[in-house]
Amino acid sequence: MKLSEFAKSILENGDIESKLVSTDSIEFDDWKPYTLEAPVRDEKIGFSHEQLRFPRGHFHEIKKRAMALNAFANHELLAVEIMAYALLLFKHDTPEEIRFKKGILSSLKDEQKHFCLYRKRLNDFGYEFGDFPLNDFFWDHMKKMKTPSEYLSMMALTFEAANLDFAYHYEKVFRDLGDIETADVLKIVYEDEISHVAFGVNYLNKFKEDKRLWDYYLSVLPEPLTPARSKGKIFHRESRKRARLDDDFLKELESFKNDFSILERKSWK
Repeated sequence: MKLSEFAKSILENGDIESKLVSTDSIEFDDWKPYTLEAPVRDEKIGFSHEQLRFPRGHFHEIKKRAMALNAFANHELLAVEIMAYALLLFKHDTPEEIRFKKGILSSLKDEQKHFCLYRKRLNDFGYEFGDFPLNDFFWDHMKKMKTPSEYLSMMALTFEAANLDFAYHYEKVFRDLGDIETADVLKIVYEDEISHVAFGVNYLNKFKEDKRLWDYYLSVLPEPLTPARSKGKIFHRESRKRARLDDDFLKELESFKNDFSILERKSWK
């Protein structure tokens, strides 16, 4: 399948199966400019403007677990759509640009896997994906990206880095509840996200030239996002070290003041 055909299948078709099209045997065709206001989604899985609140515990209740899994699955599907958009947005005229996009494809394949794992657990509890409202927060920010550096600063070093904290935290929550299957899914997501963050670190270190990675990250992270959005309820330093973030970056990030007033972090509480 041609790269453009693959990415457009994800973005321009509303059914889930079109968004899970295989990444195998992708051929790079000629790049053409492409823009999109929002990915197409069928009504059942469409975006809602309803203010959502992530469950405040009580995960012994099946409905609360289902609400959490619905949110987790939506984040993964959004990542699939955002990565598909990046494949169409950026050029691939050089071998290095092609390697970069192959890295995106690898991450996208993982996100498809994560979505399927979350959806299965949701189904196990008697719910379907989309039974609870879905937000487009990630897309609303990522659609503004213009450069690979902006893409990586938002996706890898912000949203996926935050998921290191969330996946680590909620794996323990569900494991303590005795829900080993959900905990095991979160463990898979956690391990994969480390490689995704490392992908971003690798390329941003190439792009930054002689700047500190922290300074470069701040310079390319589009407003109103701040590094606060790259952290969860806990700060799991070890996972970031495994993703090859340097000590200087980690020191700055850990001490960065959390201000979630404009970032809708309340939806995670």
